[in-house]
Amino acid sequence: MKQPRILSVDQWLEQAHAIDTLLDARTTAEFAEDHLPGACNAPVLSDQERIDIGTLYTQVSGFEAKKRGAVLTARNIAHYIEQQCLDKPRDWRALVYCWRGGNRSGSLALVLAQIGFPVAQLEGGYKAFRHRVLTDLERLAQPFQFHVLCGPTGSGKSRVLQNLGRQGEQVLDLEALAHHRGSVLGPIPEQAQPTQRQFETRIWNTLRAFSPERPVYVECESKKVGNLRVPDTVMEVIRRGHCIAIEASLATRVALLRQDYPHWERDLPWLENRLQALQVALGHERVRALVDAARQGDWDRLVADLLETHYDPSYSKSITRNFQSFASAAPVTLQGPDAQSNEDCAHQVRIVTRGRS
Repeated sequence: MKQPRILSVDQWLEQAHAIDTLLDARTTAEFAEDHLPGACNAPVLSDQERIDIGTLYTQVSGFEAKKRGAVLTARNIAHYIEQQCLDKPRDWRALVYCWRGGNRSGSLALVLAQIGFPVAQLEGGYKAFRHRVLTDLERLAQPFQFHVLCGPTGSGKSRVLQNLGRQGEQVLDLEALAHHRGSVLGPIPEQAQPTQRQFETRIWNTLRAFSPERPVYVECESKKVGNLRVPDTVMEVIRRGHCIAIEASLATRVALLRQDYPHWERDLPWLENRLQALQVALGHERVRALVDAARQGDWDRLVADLLETHYDPSYSKSITRNFQSFASAAPVTLQGPDAQSNEDCAHQVRIVTRGRS
């Protein structure tokens, strides 16, 4: 009887290039919470079926639960194979995992192995992978030299960071990984943030691909990006990095923010609701003036007022407190809100970085 191979997390990482598909045999809810990078969901039990089997196990007996579980598991595996595997070649290599590397992934891996596929099962399952992520995050950022793009809101840091990535540099874009632009007005409509576990997995997966021999670029961020928290060990290393100060005129910053936040102008009720969250910081009168500007369609005034009354004072207070090297930050000027200016600014950042190495 053909048996699936058993791979540890270390072995999976070493052999990842030779694996065609990662199969997560857990439920859709477990998969949504977090999963191995690039994995596909192949649930052996649905969310409700898992609950029902667990109830049967505790209220009746393990034997009855296993019998019922076998029926459901066999049915679901058959459905998966019929829908997803009939067109797979003989040399299709899958790695299957579940929560602990037990019955769910074992059942799916065994059937695939019996068909003749060179399948493997992840030892310890997602739990072992999660332990690896947390362990690695304790040390993974330590060897890197971070170059931190600083600058007030609207100075184009995110765009410069994206241009650095397109120019072949190593970039840790925390806002992109978090699906959030990092402020009270930073939620991205119709794009939910990942879970905390997903966020940590994304950071881990990004950092592990980097070379410590080359610089890593990142934006200055607070410890939280929306509802998500940057791991302390990663943030500590970032805050020890070299700062580069992106400078831009108020007019350029207003134009950039209007380009980057078009949903402010499309969804007035959403914007008004978000502005109300600033009442503690700004007071009722200032927030009412911002709402009035929005209702009148005076977007340039709204954005400029937001920058001058809220974002700039907050930035000034936090940047020197959290980034010790900001006092000696090299200045780089963003000349305008157009794409070429952003590309040129990224090029200048690279020149500054090379001058420090």
